[in-house]
Amino acid sequence: MDGLLQRANVSIGGLGETPLSPREISRRLSLSRREFLRGATGAALGSALTGASPFVHGERARRRRKVIVITFGGGARDQETFAPEGQANIPHLLNELAPQSSFFTHVTNRGILGHYVATASLATGVYETLNNFAAVPPDHPTIFEYFRKDLRRPSSDTWVVAPSNGFNRIGESGCRSYGSGATVILPKHLLQAATTGSGQNLTHLLRDNYEDPLYTPVLEGGEFELDQLDRILRLSVDDFMAHARTLSSPDELSVYIAKRLMQQESPSLLWITMHDMDIAHSGAYSLYVEGIRRTDRLCAELWKAVQDEPEYKDNTTLFILPDFGRDADYDAGGNGFQHHRTGDAVSRTTWMMALGADVREGVIYDQPTQSIDLVPSLGAIMGFSPEFAQGKPIKELL
Repeated sequence: MDGLLQRANVSIGGLGETPLSPREISRRLSLSRREFLRGATGAALGSALTGASPFVHGERARRRRKVIVITFGGGARDQETFAPEGQANIPHLLNELAPQSSFFTHVTNRGILGHYVATASLATGVYETLNNFAAVPPDHPTIFEYFRKDLRRPSSDTWVVAPSNGFNRIGESGCRSYGSGATVILPKHLLQAATTGSGQNLTHLLRDNYEDPLYTPVLEGGEFELDQLDRILRLSVDDFMAHARTLSSPDELSVYIAKRLMQQESPSLLWITMHDMDIAHSGAYSLYVEGIRRTDRLCAELWKAVQDEPEYKDNTTLFILPDFGRDADYDAGGNGFQHHRTGDAVSRTTWMMALGADVREGVIYDQPTQSIDLVPSLGAIMGFSPEFAQGKPIKELL
């Protein structure tokens, strides 16, 4: 993999090789993922399949349909994941989830590679241009607003569990005339409220912005968060704190809250953003790999929770995708795994996994798609119309 990427963008001295275009690099990354997955899981090529879509589009099915989206705030490169040298880091994704999924090997993010703005783009279907470090809502309507307006769903039916302070505006856009969106739960705010005055040191669960600490706002938490614990999650402060003390990372706290929401509220649209692997910005490769391994385990835990909850079992579709990748080792303008500053093909070319209700199992698709295609695809599946989204529905999901 590394040799391929080096040859893709650097001429070999004296041989006069022409550097490959970003589009060709992306294509080759996609093909390498495809061949690795075919060898590792025995999956079939989607292009070889024929027949009608497995999705059931009846009104009754749509009313029961539940969708969970897991995004990775700070993607991982193939050499640490979907390549032979990285497979030890993702045993659950590779051996448990991928064989059950439709796997899309060629998903491109053409927008700004910042975590909040990239997540906002995923949630609106438009490449947003907002300040990545500003506490502002997306400019365009979110999937949560489309879902509630078109399907007339209550606020309790869509939630966002977000990893950091800067995501508190992700649930609803600046289009005030459009409608209400999702309620956002910031687990770190819950924890901050619960620990205030307690003298307990849980700083390892309160780490917020790995990318640029200068832009990290002060964590807040008060009566509103304590009310969320009691009224929505049905958790006492003591029980919440007792469980928090058993956890090792912020993402574990987020997944705990997400599973609690599934039990208490059973939302039809649940969006979870995980963030642990973005500790790569610290420059510690071992912590970056540890974050990948933890994310791999937590994705499997959430899928198990789907199977264990009667409201979700057999009628839930789970989508897993990074917001973007990370810089290639060969690019002199970047820092390899540490950052995503160059905008090169490696940092823009990611993947998506869909599994669960009515999804074809064990199928690989390498046709190019974009990050902003997620919202139109979910609209087609769930029955709402994202009129301002600029992506296109992924036909292999319809």
